[in-house]
Amino acid sequence: MIQPFQSSFTNAAAGSGTWSSPYSVSQGINNQNNTSKTVQGYVVGQPTATSTVVTSNFPNDYAIALADSPTEKNTANMLYVQIPSSFRSAYGLNTNPSLMGSSVKVTGALTAYYSHAGVKNATAFEKLGGGTPTPEPDPGTPAPSDGYYDAATGKTGSALKTALHNIIDDHTELSYSDVWDALRLTDEDPNNQNNVILLYTGRSQGKYTNGSGVNDWNREHVWAKSHGDFGTVMGAGTDLHHLRPTDVSVNSSRSNLDFDNGGTQHSEALGNYYDSDSWEPRDSVKGDVARMLFYMAVRYEGDSGELDLELNNLVNNGTAPYHGKQSALVQWHKEDPVDDLERKRNEIIYSKYQHNRNPFIDHPEWVSAIWQ
Repeated sequence: MIQPFQSSFTNAAAGSGTWSSPYSVSQGINNQNNTSKTVQGYVVGQPTATSTVVTSNFPNDYAIALADSPTEKNTANMLYVQIPSSFRSAYGLNTNPSLMGSSVKVTGALTAYYSHAGVKNATAFEKLGGGTPTPEPDPGTPAPSDGYYDAATGKTGSALKTALHNIIDDHTELSYSDVWDALRLTDEDPNNQNNVILLYTGRSQGKYTNGSGVNDWNREHVWAKSHGDFGTVMGAGTDLHHLRPTDVSVNSSRSNLDFDNGGTQHSEALGNYYDSDSWEPRDSVKGDVARMLFYMAVRYEGDSGELDLELNNLVNNGTAPYHGKQSALVQWHKEDPVDDLERKRNEIIYSKYQHNRNPFIDHPEWVSAIWQ
């Protein structure tokens, strides 16, 4: 049944068209003026003609239709989104039929596509939720309830930090060249096993497009390797718990900046902001970044000839073995809770590579027990 035009927009929130405040689909339909805006809506099918949207047997990966309701059937209430070739492997419905019903943000020109209200020349996509849930970690992998954290139970403050350090210390170390293959598994796109998800852009791209060329991905040290000057040596320099695939040019922009709120939005990594002394990641990975740094501050405590890495409330830490900004990281940890992708990544690192865990993924409550 086709719903009345007004009813499908009842729950759509109006925005300003920015990445942090996207247009609803209805706003996108009503502002077809060729301006570049961000729109958020639910994937409801693939447009194949002006008044035709298919919901199965998708012919290719060239387009999606968005609506303000995941059950919308009236094509007049849909926005047709053209998918550029670089995004088709992650957002095309032929390859990713599970995207149906998911909430997606897209930035592009609000202009007609298939002679219908649409978005063309898109520069950014992000999946926000809905659709088929990400699979839970392999239940055969040992879980934290197997006694792994027994020595930390009941402790708080410095006693907890010390206990956790002793538990996760002395992990199996990888060479820096081995990190490439490990990241292909730890950061695999759950919707496309041939791809990895890049940390700051959220872009899904081929596992073997790593390198130094434009739009290649490389190995980002989330705890900047100059903060302690540990480089890429085995140990902190190759620790998978804080190494992530990122776009080459975005990695260069982040450089060795501390983390904090504010700045200018990055032109390629939309939703990320930066200035001369800090970097703010996109909302959906803020907590991931925080928990990686919490791990590093506990894992590396100055024993066994290793550096003592610590968090502080500063930026511009330079080559000192400190990273900030602690208060922002604690805030991000609360705002962006642990998700299944983090849990799965933690399991893979534990079971296949380093044989240690990030305790703040398993026990998020321990952050406030150590850092206020």
